[in-house]
Amino acid sequence: MRLSLKFLNEFIDTSGYSDFEIADNMTSLGNEYETVEKLSSARELVVGEVLDCRKHPNSDHLTICIVDTKDRKRQIVCGAPNVRSNTKVIVALPGAVLNDDFEIKETNIRGEESLGMICSLAELGIDEKYLSDEDRLGIHILSDDAVVGADPLIHLSYDDSVIDFELTSNRADLLSILGMAYEANVFINKEIKMPDISLEEEIDDIKNYLSIDIKTENCPLYLARMVKDVKIKESPNFIKARLIASGIRPINNVVDISNYVMLEYGQPLHFFDYKTLDAHIGVRMAQEKEELTTLDGEKRELSANDIVITSKEKAVGLAGVMGALNSEIEIDTKDIVIESAIFSEKHIRQTANRVLRTEASNRFEKGLNPEYSYLAIERACHLLEKYADAKVIKGTLVHDLIDKKEKTINISLDKINKVLGMKLSSDEVAKVFSKLAFEYSQDANNFRVIAPLRRRDLEIEEDLIEEVGRVVGIDKIEARLPKVLLSSSNYDEKEALVNLIKDRLIANSLYEVITYSLTKKENINRFTKEELSSIEVLSPMSDDKKVLRTTLIPSLMEVYNYNYNHQNKDISIFEISNIYTEEGERKVLALLTAGDVIKGTWQAKALKANYYYLKGIVIDLLEYLALSNRLSFIDDDLPEDFHPYQTEAIYIDKELVGYLGLVHPSLSKEELFVAELNLDKILSFKTRLIKAKEISIYPSVELDLSFIINDDILASDIFKIIRKAAGRLLTDVYVFDYYLGETTSIGFRMSFNDLNRTLEDKEIKAISEKIVKEVEELGAKLRDK
Repeated sequence: MRLSLKFLNEFIDTSGYSDFEIADNMTSLGNEYETVEKLSSARELVVGEVLDCRKHPNSDHLTICIVDTKDRKRQIVCGAPNVRSNTKVIVALPGAVLNDDFEIKETNIRGEESLGMICSLAELGIDEKYLSDEDRLGIHILSDDAVVGADPLIHLSYDDSVIDFELTSNRADLLSILGMAYEANVFINKEIKMPDISLEEEIDDIKNYLSIDIKTENCPLYLARMVKDVKIKESPNFIKARLIASGIRPINNVVDISNYVMLEYGQPLHFFDYKTLDAHIGVRMAQEKEELTTLDGEKRELSANDIVITSKEKAVGLAGVMGALNSEIEIDTKDIVIESAIFSEKHIRQTANRVLRTEASNRFEKGLNPEYSYLAIERACHLLEKYADAKVIKGTLVHDLIDKKEKTINISLDKINKVLGMKLSSDEVAKVFSKLAFEYSQDANNFRVIAPLRRRDLEIEEDLIEEVGRVVGIDKIEARLPKVLLSSSNYDEKEALVNLIKDRLIANSLYEVITYSLTKKENINRFTKEELSSIEVLSPMSDDKKVLRTTLIPSLMEVYNYNYNHQNKDISIFEISNIYTEEGERKVLALLTAGDVIKGTWQAKALKANYYYLKGIVIDLLEYLALSNRLSFIDDDLPEDFHPYQTEAIYIDKELVGYLGLVHPSLSKEELFVAELNLDKILSFKTRLIKAKEISIYPSVELDLSFIINDDILASDIFKIIRKAAGRLLTDVYVFDYYLGETTSIGFRMSFNDLNRTLEDKEIKAISEKIVKEVEELGAKLRDK
């Protein structure tokens, strides 16, 4: 919201406050601003009168002008095509600075002296998008009532400052100057001046010209008035300046008045050319694929969720968004029908997102104050009567189904202080409600507050507490340590395990990341064999944030790509978050490693991320959760997004809990090793408490066995046989040798130990023979030494 301070000053006296003081005070109330700037930063300007013009002798496009600036007559060389005698113009004197950095000096242009510069509005810093075609091509011609020697910025009402606020979505009331005035009055504390809505109505009655018929419940309020004999012309300078300061391009007096009133009250209006109507206005839902050409000349295809304004059967406006081209105000328009309405916020938001966002739709979708709907239409009639010579027809056509019952909120002083952590008195709280212009009653330390219709964001006690906190100032909250009630009821076992998992992964040199829950639609059902139903967001921020994710791996890949593009190619990260489907949500752990996981030195080579490195992290984690003995890896029926030869499915008790592997080369040119585990499922397995054992004082016995195996024999199957055959005496087993040639051999090194005695050779020999026998039953053969 761009706030013109001169506009604001029409509603509340801001004298005594500088531009930045107003901005800073508004920020302290929770309304942050981005910039404070002058509408025009030019200085050393005067109104001049062009007395004479002649062609420059040494140029075919320059003109030599004699300009009266009151203090003297100056010769100025001008290149604008529209400069002419007997006109008032803007003159930048020598020493003037335009657009913050362009200084005007006395100079000589092709042999002719030039003692200043005749300016266009663009040279004053006014954006070209607000300018007429004439102003874009040349200098600005001032009206005849401009006083020679006076300040042209004052004449044009450009002596203004603009604060650009970044408002929160719940404060719809601040999308109006009147709402800003109420907000500023919290610290200014002066009387709010309401706009003049006085009228001189014609005796004739609007019912003789027009009828209305509302055929949808999505239009609870519709008001219509009519004015005759308007004169389309240029708007007064102050209206044009207020619109430009607010970011709206001036068009003509009639269109500008509709926008001006919208800025005053926050109530969008629409003007129809009466001659294009059939003495009738209706409101209905659009037909599916109905077409309407809007004021911008675009043909729009509508849906059954759009609301349209009609005259008889034809559509003459897209409600809450934009009027239709067939009812546009034109230069020969004489009679105007004025619309002030309230439409369904949900429907306007959907239409605006699909069709077109406008200043009007931005206000309609956030909700309007029905009181201002009535005042705004009266204000428009007043301004049309004053600045368009309109004759106002008596009467207003009204369709009003809105419940205007005021919201009452009861709250106690104790609750306010408890939530805010303050020690406010009842008088201090009462003063806050008075500053906010809230009607209230007080019974000891209890307040009964009536929320005004302009503040639709006030619903519950906490809303009032927020109001008290922001007006008193959060900087007034006393700093102290929080009090936390510790009890067994606060303990969440699942959350505690998740925190332990995070700690374990961090101990293994992985970094935790947090990414968006929204992703691209094409990422749905990646890295899984499940067919998961996705949830699409109605109003996505962008195409790559359109659906709730069903896997975390693409999010980690985006993190990797971002780091890779910033020259950080060595990544080890994890994320624990929820994935979402129509069936519900699921807590998931995802991991990604790429590049060097151990940096190289002059003494040792770097260790690059590989399948076995990540598998080791997964095994370590599941061993930490006491699940390693129930763990198995199977390389069958795998998702196609993984590399077919470096991927395995992870099972616990023969139940699938996730996948581990290399991302398929079609999805990433770099080698990305990823894993995703269903934590809800993993944490649901019951496990025994891990018990600590004392270190044996007796020596361990090591046994090496190597087998020649066929390609269809899995090392994991041999591990299972060794563990089962060795029993409780086995303390460790791992592969120490692997040979792939004409034959394939694999060697296992086992460690045996007992806490109570030294093991005998015959025991180890018996275990060895049992292992060899059972492994050979798989088709393997003990390798000769």
